Amino acid sequence: MPSSARILVVDDHEEMGQMLKEPLTDAGYRVDLSTGGADAIAQLRARVYDVVLCDLRMEEVDGLDVLAAARRHDPELPVLLMTAFGAVESAVEAMKRGAYHYLTKPFRLDEVLLHVGRALESRRLRTEHRDLKRQVALRGGLGSLLGHSVPMRTLYELIDRVAASEAPVLIRGESGSGKELVARALHSEGHRSQAPFVAVNCTALPHALLESELFGHIKGAFSGATTTRRGLFVEADGGTLFLDEIGDMPPELQAKLLRVLQDGEVRAVGADGSRRVDVRILAATHQDLDARVKEGRFRADLYYRLNVVSLRVPPLRERTEDIPNLAEHFVAQARARNPRSSVTALAPEVVATLARMPWPGNVREMENLVERLVVLGAQPTVDLAQLRLHTSEAAPEVHPLAAAHGQVVPLRQLEGEYIAWVVARCGGNKTRAAELLGIDVSTIHRREKTDSGVSQR
Repeated sequence: MPSSARILVVDDHEEMGQMLKEPLTDAGYRVDLSTGGADAIAQLRARVYDVVLCDLRMEEVDGLDVLAAARRHDPELPVLLMTAFGAVESAVEAMKRGAYHYLTKPFRLDEVLLHVGRALESRRLRTEHRDLKRQVALRGGLGSLLGHSVPMRTLYELIDRVAASEAPVLIRGESGSGKELVARALHSEGHRSQAPFVAVNCTALPHALLESELFGHIKGAFSGATTTRRGLFVEADGGTLFLDEIGDMPPELQAKLLRVLQDGEVRAVGADGSRRVDVRILAATHQDLDARVKEGRFRADLYYRLNVVSLRVPPLRERTEDIPNLAEHFVAQARARNPRSSVTALAPEVVATLARMPWPGNVREMENLVERLVVLGAQPTVDLAQLRLHTSEAAPEVHPLAAAHGQVVPLRQLEGEYIAWVVARCGGNKTRAAELLGIDVSTIHRREKTDSGVSQR
């Protein structure tokens, strides 16, 4: 967007610089002027720009020197060079060295606006392409949000309501429960869906590098900063930034993050100026942030800023009725990744056993186990013996009648538990379960709806 793009105009004739600044500013861009090559290179070190518009012929430090400096600081920064008609050969040489385009004097101002707009669009497309590659890399893991249990239906309804909002969302849930998938769903269902979705895990990087990753840095800001880095806030401009495991962010970065959320501006490490960004913030944590605030380990003001809307992702043990569908989905995914595998399905008793396992690692743990079974399985159908070979503790077989032994249980409750147990043993096949029970399959569906209504109340 023009309102968020910053342009550096470089010309050793100040009146020419002013002549270019006015229409660019009127078009909505933020424009800085530089009256010489050396000054322009200094400004490139101090601030992040989206486009450079530079005169080719200047005394001492010319446009080719500025181009080289811009390429060193940010290889993707578009540089448009202005040249007199007689210096076209030099402009062509500049194009070979990485200039985006050149303008031959005298030129019309609408021509300048046209090429600046194209340069910005080219930069945006390159950024989106990089974001797309990052998203493809991140789409492993859990696969997709799946499940029709009451907790998941409740979550889907909340996502539908919250997605269209601009409010920050704090996503709570245990590790492996699918918090990033919820964040992606919020992004894809909202009006920013065509803009970048950028994710960062606050525990995946050393604290010293996390600040640079989030806010960017200029060349030479610290040891190893050999080029300028835009930062994830700038990359997510117009879209969504997902801060995973926000509860583990160090206190000094919490203060800087709060400042960005309050002011809507981000300052790169080592820079002397700020840049406005338009970003929706989604954050996630498995930590008890209320407790961390009381302990002084998480800023209360940042917590209130992030916790405008709170969504809870249910752990797998609270939605075991989804396990048959998840198992089928993960088998299909694992087979696609391992086409030479002999495994095509899990035996019903294996699915029933999976439904009784504790799953401290939630859906991610289950996916990893299913892939292990597919990779190492030697038979088309994985049975209980194979399952026990590849897991340290399979849940013991517990029949509903055994669970009720020694206590009085309402008949309707026992009937519902027994039907669910048989469905699980049939791998989620309700038609087969109805045949074994000697009832119509509509009875199973009706009982599930009735039980769901009771649990919702």
